[in-house]
Amino acid sequence: MGKAIRAEVGEEVKEFLARGIKPGLAVVLVGEDAASQVYVRSKGKACEEAGMHSVTIRLPAVSSQVELLATIDRLNADPAIHGMLVQLPLPKAMNSDQVLRRIDPRKDVDGFHPENVGKLVTGDPTAFRPATPYGVQQMLIRSGVETRGAHAVIVGRSNIVGKPMANLLIQQGAGGDATVTVCHSRTRDLPGITRQADILVAAIGKPEFVKGDWVKPGAVVIDVGINRVDDASHPKGYRLVGDVAFEAAREIASAITPVPGGVGPMTIAMLLVNTLQAAKQIGK
Repeated sequence: MGKAIRAEVGEEVKEFLARGIKPGLAVVLVGEDAASQVYVRSKGKACEEAGMHSVTIRLPAVSSQVELLATIDRLNADPAIHGMLVQLPLPKAMNSDQVLRRIDPRKDVDGFHPENVGKLVTGDPTAFRPATPYGVQQMLIRSGVETRGAHAVIVGRSNIVGKPMANLLIQQGAGGDATVTVCHSRTRDLPGITRQADILVAAIGKPEFVKGDWVKPGAVVIDVGINRVDDASHPKGYRLVGDVAFEAAREIASAITPVPGGVGPMTIAMLLVNTLQAAKQIGK
């Protein structure tokens, strides 16, 4: 599904190129976080395959907040860059809120700037939707999962996935009109609530946290988590698992996303979609 969306993006990029515009995405990476480096490389490769302009700026972990903000200011002013993002997490010494607020909202393709968060909540179509929940929504739409009137339960309330996922699912229209419950670490009787879900989205960042018997028979399960767990039987000494106990849940759910290979490719695809949206809106 992610490949299909990326192919659609590639066709639309050709239309931009015919008008002399090459949509550009810049990614800023601070430090040497291994997972972030892999993800950033995937983003760059996806951009290039779609015919987009791709820029990756790597700053050492010892960089100052002032240096990072100056980099953002330069990208804000660069007409060849339509979308930009700063890869999270940042080094602990940096103020993430200040960094995210420094990005021009018109180029904020991660959708984390307060202006875009507010637009998403109010249903403004010019909002940039955070790529992971946006990808989940597209996955539901393109798989023919009916969200209208469905009870969607989200496990996790992060600003990156949980909260924007809830906001997308309650909006009117395709992939919306759901009744949404957001669960978190203070939720009482979590298994009892997840068993009510027609659509269960797990985004809590804990390996195999959601057990098979927490799933309602026939529910659709979307596993956003990706966690590394030690496993001596694997060549690398570890394996990747989601936030859901996959083997147990797949016996009960009508559909479930795998980890890896499920939500992850959709996230990158929707980032490209957001970059095209930025190119369109900046050009107006």
